[in-house]
Amino acid sequence: MPPRSRKSGSFVERHGLWDDAQAKAAAQVERIIAKEKLEVVRFSFADQHGVLRGKTLLAAEAAQAMRAGVTMTTTLLAKDTAHRTVYPVFTPGGGFAIPEMQGGGDFVMVADPSTFRILPWANKTGWLLCDIYFTNGKPVPYSTRARCRDALATLAKAGFNFVAGLEIEFHLFKLENPRLTPSDATWPPEAPEVSLLTQGYQYLTESRVDMIDPAVEILRRGVEQLDLPLRSVEVELGPSQCEFTFRPQAGLASADTMVLFRAAVKQIARRNGYLASFMCRPALPNVMSSGWHLHQSLAEGRSARNAFAFDHPDLLSTVGKYYLGGLLAHARSAAAFATPTINGYKRYRPYSLAPDRAIWGRDNRGVMVRVLGQPGDPGTRLENRVGEPAANPYLYVASQIYCGLDGIARRLDPGASADTPYETAAAPLPKNLAEAVAALRVDEVFRAGFGAGFVDYYTHIKAAEVERYEKEAGGDHPDVTPWEQKEYLDLF
Repeated sequence: MPPRSRKSGSFVERHGLWDDAQAKAAAQVERIIAKEKLEVVRFSFADQHGVLRGKTLLAAEAAQAMRAGVTMTTTLLAKDTAHRTVYPVFTPGGGFAIPEMQGGGDFVMVADPSTFRILPWANKTGWLLCDIYFTNGKPVPYSTRARCRDALATLAKAGFNFVAGLEIEFHLFKLENPRLTPSDATWPPEAPEVSLLTQGYQYLTESRVDMIDPAVEILRRGVEQLDLPLRSVEVELGPSQCEFTFRPQAGLASADTMVLFRAAVKQIARRNGYLASFMCRPALPNVMSSGWHLHQSLAEGRSARNAFAFDHPDLLSTVGKYYLGGLLAHARSAAAFATPTINGYKRYRPYSLAPDRAIWGRDNRGVMVRVLGQPGDPGTRLENRVGEPAANPYLYVASQIYCGLDGIARRLDPGASADTPYETAAAPLPKNLAEAVAALRVDEVFRAGFGAGFVDYYTHIKAAEVERYEKEAGGDHPDVTPWEQKEYLDLF
């Protein structure tokens, strides 16, 4: 029988959406589904907020669905953090000036077979991370995973690969009341009621570690069974606050890890009577803010040598210094990607182990970017401490790359190390999400990197979030509001 043409093949074949490695991985996925006698497979994609959405198919349908794709409605790409549609999707072009987005039509999730996992907490369940395309095979321009892949490709053309290690803080509470009465099903719903697992304020003490260990052990084992590169599990300073760190990964892998890690932790916790929240600062008495510190370096494309390492007391190579200069130069506009919620800006406070201005320092936890390593150390890296754990990892990573590349291209000097971070004169970080969105709108580096259409799309959604907050919460507030608790506690 002659081979099928692309025109008559599956959706994946017709549009050439898999490489050879993915095709081989798909065959392996089929074998695993049969061998493990899986019953269902979840097909998921990370939306504009980094939240996983998708559909669950019977295992018997998974092989065909991997190749034919799974349809979803385009309105999912038009929603803010309350899951409210903020674009006029039933007008010409759907409010996007894109015919495929009009009328709430379909797009197609196409599995990346290399991401397949068996979920240890869900009975006989497989999972696949997907990329998204319109039904005509065109890539969806609002796919954040694709935009991150674009940034990595741009970096590769410059001769480098991106390497990142994750350091993620979050809160783990005992779930007291899930608020499931009909009167609580508002939009967004009322936030669940929780209690603490520890009273906090004993950073890294054995007693606090052991108090929280029965709950953390359940999470740790689940994460390990997913084969994610978990490195450490720690108790943080705040009440009921934890930190998980991961070994460095190259390319897209660290962002994929973050997406699956957050979803796994939330699902495992909920099934065991806990609530895990990656909201930066919950509206609860005495709790501390959580951050997401992104450790990053560049590897030279051919040698894989750390391009930041320098056998000199300065620690950073010329490339590393310029990259750092780019992170600082675009800090205000990049904040919209690193800290994309109203709530996250309540963390930018002086003398709080969080940054409040665009500065760097050698091994200093008060700065925005902390330089770590020793002269000639192959582990030399930059730790950007600006992010919140609710950030979309694809946009966070991509934004760092574009900032750094601009710094290299323009040879931006990062200035001297700020050894007194809360007294050093420097550009302040945005005071709120509205300021960050305004800065992002006019940042030509991001408009060129992500594309002007994507920046306009993203800022429109975030502006809608700001507008609802100002209208419903009554303007900007220094303290965390009930509006934020409803909006973010259980979403992230």
